[in-house]
Amino acid sequence: MKSLSLSIICTLITLSSAANARQVTGIAAKVNGAVITTNEVNYHLTPYRQQLDAAMPRKGNQYNKLISKARAEILDSLIERELILSEFNTKLQGSLPVHAIDSEIDRQVRTLYNNSRSEFNKSLREAGVTTQQHRKKTEQKLIVQAMRSRQFANAVPPLPSEITAEYHSHKITMRDTTGDKVDYHKIYILKNDPQNALSSPQDQLELAEDIVRQLKKGADFSELAKKHSADSYAEDGGKVVKQKRTDLSPAFAAILMETDNGKLLGPLEGGHGYTIVRVDKKHYGPAPPLNKVRKTIESRVRTRKNKEKHDRWMKRLRSNAMVEKKI
Repeated sequence: MKSLSLSIICTLITLSSAANARQVTGIAAKVNGAVITTNEVNYHLTPYRQQLDAAMPRKGNQYNKLISKARAEILDSLIERELILSEFNTKLQGSLPVHAIDSEIDRQVRTLYNNSRSEFNKSLREAGVTTQQHRKKTEQKLIVQAMRSRQFANAVPPLPSEITAEYHSHKITMRDTTGDKVDYHKIYILKNDPQNALSSPQDQLELAEDIVRQLKKGADFSELAKKHSADSYAEDGGKVVKQKRTDLSPAFAAILMETDNGKLLGPLEGGHGYTIVRVDKKHYGPAPPLNKVRKTIESRVRTRKNKEKHDRWMKRLRSNAMVEKKI
C-alpha cells in the first residue's frame, strides 16, 4: 500500500464538529453502499449545538431551524466526502502516514476543545464514537483534502498578490487559539437562588432577561453586577481581565471570541446559571507566518478560482454514484 505524501495533505481541515447524543443511532445516508450514521452527523454538530445551547436558553423555533440547517449542511458535506473517498478507493487506494493523522487530531483538540483532551474525549463518548473510529474518520478527511489538492494540481494557479490577500484575510482564524485571552464584564445569576428557596430556574432566567433589558436601556453594568452577580467578580463590578480562553468552556470561549468588542451577550446558559456578558477587548493568540501555511492558503485560493471545475467534478461523482438520504 502506498502512502500519500504529507505535502499534499497539509491543507487546513475544519471539522464542523459534533454530537447530539440524544438521538438514537441510525443511518443518515448511504453512498455507494458506505453508511453515514446519525451518530456521525451528530458528532460533527456538537460544538455548534453547544454554542447555541448557551446562547439560546429558551430554545424555540429559531433554535430548531438553525440546528436543522446545520445538520443538513453537515450531511451534505459527509456525502461529498464519501463520493471523493469512493473515487480514491477506486483509482488510488493507499493510506496516510501515522504522524499526519496524529498532527490533525492534535489540531482538532487545540482549536475546537481549548486544547483539552478531556473535553475532546467527552465529546466522543457523548456521540458514541470510539477513538479508533474518530481516527479513521480523520484519516478519511485528510484523504479528501489530498484528493481535492490533486484535482486542482494543474488548475489556474494563484497569483502572489492573491496568496498575500488571502493570508491577511484569514490569518486570525488560523491562529493558535490556546493563546487567546479576553477582557469582559459579567453578571452571573444562579439557576437556584440560595436566598430564596421558592425561586425556580425559570424565575432566575426571567431575572437575567430583565437585567439585560435594563442594560440595554443604559443601566450601569458595574452597579447591577454588584447587586445581582453571584460570583467572586461581583465586588469589582463584574470586571474580568485577560481571562485565558483555555480556562473557559469551549462553547463559552467561542461565543466571547467571536463577539465584537462592546457588544452585550446573554443571558448565556451554563451548568448552574445564566451569564450576562459585555465583551471589552479580545487578545488573540499568535498567527502562523505565511511560510508555514502557504500550502493551505494556495489551496484555498485555487479552490475558489476553480469553483466551476470543482462543481463539475462533484456533479460527475454524484451522477456515477448511488446516494440515498435517510434523514
